Amino acid sequence: MSEQLNQVSGTLLGPMEISDIDFRRLTTFIQSTYGINLVQKRQLIVGRLSATLRQRGYNNFSDFVDHLLKNKDEEEITLVLNKLTTNYTFFMREKEHLDYFYQNIIPALVKRHQRDKTLSIWSAGCSTGEEPYNISMYLFDYLGAQAKNWDTRILATDISNRALTDAKKGIYQLPDTLPAGWKSKYFTANGDGTHTVAPMIRDNVIFQTFNLMNPIQFKRKFDVIFCRNVMIYFDQPTKDALVQRFYDATVPGGYFLISYSENLSPKSPYKRLAPATFQK
Repeated sequence: MSEQLNQVSGTLLGPMEISDIDFRRLTTFIQSTYGINLVQKRQLIVGRLSATLRQRGYNNFSDFVDHLLKNKDEEEITLVLNKLTTNYTFFMREKEHLDYFYQNIIPALVKRHQRDKTLSIWSAGCSTGEEPYNISMYLFDYLGAQAKNWDTRILATDISNRALTDAKKGIYQLPDTLPAGWKSKYFTANGDGTHTVAPMIRDNVIFQTFNLMNPIQFKRKFDVIFCRNVMIYFDQPTKDALVQRFYDATVPGGYFLISYSENLSPKSPYKRLAPATFQK
């Protein structure tokens, strides 16, 4: 657990204590508003928030929870979400999944949309942006010279403003697992060893703050929805309700991709095509 040095006395301050009532108030608010289930994460909450709350002038959890629930302060809510959820992602994550997307789903979409040449793809819970940029690279690779004739722009959403700020910058340490030629084709090298996503890929992603607990009311239904490593934070009823909203937002014949570490309920309306890959 984290400890913080008391600047006045020079002593180490241990984690704050959180009462049962304040713990229930905080976790109930987070779950009802954002779907994130933290009822088994008491130690995580205390460990990750104590030092930050002291730095922000709170003497105890009770005052913080009072302020949070009364004011619904966006900055404070963002603080909690950023501290308690893990924005962990990377390029080529679950590569076999992306290969299936490239080999099977993209050809089917291109055939279906030969006339309008417009795809509608959503990266839900995009974190720091690697996933939607990665999807764009696969699309550009498949379409080749024809890519300029297609609208393949991807909607990428997350509840974390901090993660979206990093995503929009598009600056990353690149793994060695990128396909040959992608580093020079889709990135610009920086002087410090990092790489910036090339403009044509960055311009293909539209980043937007969105809470997955809200009604899904975008202008168009989606050909593909990626929601990978997001629903691990949700309990089963929350997950089932979200999957139904995703289903309603998917075009007939459209696809829904989750992570290999997740499963859909047997009651899910989607039909399973392959591991972690479903179709309406």
